Amino acid sequence: MNTANKDGFGARGGWWVVAQLPLLLLAYLIPRWTAQAGPISMLEYTGQALMVAGALLTVTGAVSLGRWLTPFPQPLPESQLRTTGAYALVRHPLYSGILFMAIGWSLYWFSVAGLAFDVMLLVFFDRKAAREEIWLAEKFPGYAAYRQRVKKLIPWIY
Repeated sequence: MNTANKDGFGARGGWWVVAQLPLLLLAYLIPRWTAQAGPISMLEYTGQALMVAGALLTVTGAVSLGRWLTPFPQPLPESQLRTTGAYALVRHPLYSGILFMAIGWSLYWFSVAGLAFDVMLLVFFDRKAAREEIWLAEKFPGYAAYRQRVKKLIPWIY
């Protein structure tokens, strides 16, 4: 395999990024299209809280990565393993944060269809993270121990 193919768009996980874009758009649109009218309720407040928590998790995860942040699931060659801050809560805080915001958005709009789509989004990020973790384990000798200590996407649960 030549170097261009090894380091190319697809080899770095670029198709995961391409697939992610329409999924994120649908995660925003479906709850709006299928919103149920109702009074302000605990679901709406819970949705707002999840959106804020998700945004904080995403931002702190991105800041923690700093110059090693990339849209591709394959880590950059010069990157270092992060295990503190947001990465002490979950191994993939950017994916988790996006999921929390999507679920919060669906709750805010009282959208059952949105929540059903969020389950599909969870499966997508779980699979994308699984591929990413293969690369992380190859690159970082301490990744296996970190994976044993910290949950993948949902703090203390999964």
